Formats: sequence, C-alpha cells, structure tokens
Amino acid sequence: MKKTLKRSNAPIFWALFGAGGMLSALLGPMLVFITGLAIPLGMLLPVDTMSYAKMLAFAQNIVGKGFIFAIISLFLWHAAHRIFHSLHDIGIHAGIVAKLICYGGALAATLVTAYTLLAIGF
Repeated sequence: MKKTLKRSNAPIFWALFGAGGMLSALLGPMLVFITGLAIPLGMLLPVDTMSYAKMLAFAQNIVGKGFIFAIISLFLWHAAHRIFHSLHDIGIHAGIVAKLICYGGALAATLVTAYTLLAIGF
C-alpha cells in the first residue's frame, strides 16, 4: 500500500511572507526616510519631489504601478502571515476564522490595490 502525501497551500503563504519580509527589510527603512524625513524637511531631495502631479505620473506608469503594487501587497501578506503566527505566541490558537481574517484581509486589500491602480489609468 502506497502512502500519499497531503497537499498543502502553506508554501504559497510562506513565499508571499518571505517576499514581503525581504522587501520590507530592504526598502521599508528607505521609504520611511524618504517620505517621512528627507522630503518634508528638504534634505537631499527637492520639496516638490512628491508633488501630486509627480506621484500621479509615477502611479500611471507601468513600472510605477508594479512598484506600488508589489510594495503594498507584499507588505500586507508579510504582515498577515506574521500576525497569524503571532496569535499562537500570545495564547490564541488560531483556526480557520483567524486564517480568514488575516489572509482574507490581505487578499481584499491586494484586490483593492490592484483595482485602484488600474482605475488611475495609464
């Protein structure tokens, strides 16, 4: 009798978690510095670097859309996976409801991000 292995969707969530973790570690501090310190205080970059017109042009460019989508969606999936597994650490044994809340929230926000970026136009 041959033993069959049970299929799992865990690798998908671990891949999204890993990609989001890598992006948040590599790009997160830079984004906080640029948007929170450098531009508002006029350090290193001109004050109009993040003007509405320039940010709209960035969001309407295909490369800009890809960057914005990757940052938002992968940060969300990373946070969802971390929150889901942190529930166990604080004594909440997460079940299907916690999975639906964590991963469903990340999925919903990812879909809203995609819709919004497409609605902005090219």
